[in-house]
Amino acid sequence: MGPLSVSPMGFGTWAWGNQLLWGYQESMDSELQQVFNIAVVNGINLFDTADSYGTGKLNGQSEKLLGKFIREFEGNKQVQDNIVIATKFAAYPWRLTPGQFVNACKSSLDRMQIEQIGIGQLHWSTANYAPLQERALWDGLVAIYDKGLVRAVGVSNYGPKQLLKIHNYLKARGVPLCSAQVQFSLLSMGKDQMEIKNICDSLGIRLISYSPLGLGMLTGKYSPSNLPSGPRGLLFGQILPGLEPLLNSLKEIAQKRRKTIPQVAINWCICKGTIPIPGVKSIKQAEENLGALGWQLTSDELLQLENGALESPQQMIQNIFQTS
Repeated sequence: MGPLSVSPMGFGTWAWGNQLLWGYQESMDSELQQVFNIAVVNGINLFDTADSYGTGKLNGQSEKLLGKFIREFEGNKQVQDNIVIATKFAAYPWRLTPGQFVNACKSSLDRMQIEQIGIGQLHWSTANYAPLQERALWDGLVAIYDKGLVRAVGVSNYGPKQLLKIHNYLKARGVPLCSAQVQFSLLSMGKDQMEIKNICDSLGIRLISYSPLGLGMLTGKYSPSNLPSGPRGLLFGQILPGLEPLLNSLKEIAQKRRKTIPQVAINWCICKGTIPIPGVKSIKQAEENLGALGWQLTSDELLQLENGALESPQQMIQNIFQTS
């Protein structure tokens, strides 16, 4: 990925510090540290976070925990040095100048207590509602790259048109666009997502797939009569009833392969040439996600899954932050 060497899958840390959606509590920190250690020992070196991860007083908690876990990792020093942190800087309405964006990057470095970030990403585009701010944020990306605060830059939630624009803008300033992070899964493979994927492939940008398990809908753990608590329950209640063809395809392949449904869904993302970053908040999840590596779905199995997805009338609701 650009100048970086990363594992075929990364781990996402949205849940680390998020009480509202994921029920985080500080008592979970010791298990999260074990999750981190298991991942690194098993060859995962890409961890995705954001300066906005962590609710209320816990804002920035995800970055703080990641920094702490890297410092306290007791394994091989070279393995520790090869860890790539990809963080995202929020396009808050008060971040109006390149200088403020640089300060945001420095704050993330302070929280993590590291000298350089692997990939500094713009969390979302403001093109739809504040086009002047958008230009300042792009200049902010150029500045953090030129100052050596990050090894590479990326974007998140950019649709096809804006992705082309920012790629060309950065290229003209000698800054390569390394990655584009979007919602991408068997639930999010609509026209826009496939167009983003094609643009990335043609321009040498790596696509990072977030929510590869559709916030948990592609785990096989939930059904219309067994929904998660909180805000996810409402969303799942709308989408799950129409997912039977896809979930049946996943189940069939998982049984045949002696894999689990999440492992098959994540492997599909890898087979499509993307880097999935499933979220992890327990040892069990970490170990299960690791089982998505080291094997590959056949072209027939990929087709079976994609047909199952097309037969399922409900697609994932696209992130409202994604631009056109």
